[in-house]
Amino acid sequence: MIRCKGCNAEIDAEEDELDEGDTITCDECGADQRVLSIDPFDLELLEEDEEDEEEGDLDEDEDEEFPK
Repeated sequence: MIRCKGCNAEIDAEEDELDEGDTITCDECGADQRVLSIDPFDLELLEEDEEDEEEGDLDEDEDEEFPK
């Protein structure tokens, strides 16, 4: 059972289907969390700034591949 670091609600995901670095979102509070380790299983609550940086990185990569 995976518990949200933000609100302690159960997150509908299977530990054995996740890898380190994966991001999951709590359906209850919307908090994004990164998988820190698999054994033992541990999550890290992401700040909004970190989420924006990750999305920005993807946008930059797309621009480099397909110039406007």
